[in-house]
Amino acid sequence: MGYAAGGGVGYTSSTAILVLFILLVIITSAFAW
Repeated sequence: MGYAAGGGVGYTSSTAILVLFILLVIITSAFAW
């Protein structure tokens, strides 16, 4: 996001973590229903 430099590996890992976090929130919200 704010870190443009750092290489593709760092961007890919941070993106994967962000996607996993969003999926976790969605699943938690679904079970909270």
